[in-house]
Amino acid sequence: MSFSSLGLSAELRRAVSDKGYSEPTPIQLQAIPVILDGRDILAGAQTGTGKTAGFALPLLQRLSAQQPAGGRHVLRALILTPTRELAAQVEESVRTYGRHLALKSTVVFGGVGFTPQADKLRHGVDILVATPGRLLDHVQQKTVDLSRIEILVLDEADRMLDMGFIRDIRKILALLPKQRQNLLFSATYTDEIKQLADGLLHNPALIEVARRNTAAELVTQVVHPVDRERKRELLSHLVHTHGWKQVLVFTRTKHGANRLAEQLEKDGITAAAIHGNKSQGARTRALADFKKSAVRVLVATDIAARGLDIDQLPHVVNYELPNVPEDYVHRIGRTGRAGNEGGAVSLVCVDERDFLRDIERLLKHEIPKTTIAGFEPDPSIKAEPVFRGRGQRGGGRPQGGGRHDNSQRHRHARPQSAPRQERDGHRGQPPSVRAHDEDSRGNRLTDNPAGHGNRPASGVGRHNDRPRHASGQPHAPSPHKRPAPRRGREEVPALFGGGRRDDK
Repeated sequence: MSFSSLGLSAELRRAVSDKGYSEPTPIQLQAIPVILDGRDILAGAQTGTGKTAGFALPLLQRLSAQQPAGGRHVLRALILTPTRELAAQVEESVRTYGRHLALKSTVVFGGVGFTPQADKLRHGVDILVATPGRLLDHVQQKTVDLSRIEILVLDEADRMLDMGFIRDIRKILALLPKQRQNLLFSATYTDEIKQLADGLLHNPALIEVARRNTAAELVTQVVHPVDRERKRELLSHLVHTHGWKQVLVFTRTKHGANRLAEQLEKDGITAAAIHGNKSQGARTRALADFKKSAVRVLVATDIAARGLDIDQLPHVVNYELPNVPEDYVHRIGRTGRAGNEGGAVSLVCVDERDFLRDIERLLKHEIPKTTIAGFEPDPSIKAEPVFRGRGQRGGGRPQGGGRHDNSQRHRHARPQSAPRQERDGHRGQPPSVRAHDEDSRGNRLTDNPAGHGNRPASGVGRHNDRPRHASGQPHAPSPHKRPAPRRGREEVPALFGGGRRDDK
């Protein structure tokens, strides 16, 4: 079946052809006709299945069919994404597919200047791609008007819930017209997503082109057991031996990512790190260099697990396993995209056996284990306690390749009543001086994993979680420095039936 059979206009078909696409993917086959009919949808699809075009193409067609008189550009479509990288790539796709239409789009996210974004919004756009925090900054500064939104897209909705954006999403929903089309897309298809859909969507079409929480079927997975102190040596060995030219490597901490990239450079392998402490310009340059093969290895924290779209990426390496099994699926979903085969390698030390077991339980099968000659694990090395995250039991030290990454930061960990989340911008300060996001597990401008999604006590909200004295009274704020607001995950009893993202 071709794109012409889906009811798309000649201008959109031309743009698709310019991209070199001739046949729609399964998610596009199912989603495009339904969206063109004006229905709400709840779509679950693995990454790399073409879901961005699945909503961008029909969205563009619906808006172009009813443009305001006089060629004015009025904001009528809003696309929310969880991370800066994903926002930028979605907006780029919207511009690419709408190149032959008289529609304008722009993107807003934290980490870059506020004023240039405001100027573009004031000049008028039809489609806005945004991260929730920066969008609310613009709402507060009255540089954006959401009162005429006709189509709302929540992209990577499960990721936004996992990162604690529910309060921001609620605020945004309250500013939108009640009569609108809602499109909810999610890479994983959880019970929380179904609960969100119940409160947001009206008689939605359910589209699911992948089994729940499955790894990409075209990805070959393997585990290489190795001692924690020899992971970097084994990674360099694999890159050199197999002649890998483009490898995306995941660590859990930002300091660990920086250190690994530096060590690989010493091994004669061009490498760059990308994470929340990097400026947006540095992140963009590192990704561009990686895409054009000027850099062989891109070392990333989980902020990149959903936000990167790299054509035909052949290899993903889990230098450290994630402490949340679903994140393994998102990580390896960076390869094996759009019908291409890919390989996912996990370097697993004795500390990570519980993480591996949880991942295999999620996948419902064991991942093949292959020991590399010369890198056999020392059986005398015992597992050390590791922080489990999300309120699970365990020690406070990260494990795997980041043995000493956070040893100097543990004493500064925030209390469990104040978990952190990934943010693209933090309100309460002018945009020009805000601190910006972090790792996807909530490491805002620190490598300390102690804030990785610890469950808040019941009733704890975002604005009542200042550190307390032993007496239970809050610390008094410094008279010389205004404390930045702290953003924590929360219980959401109304919209989600009282569940937490980390409920088992």
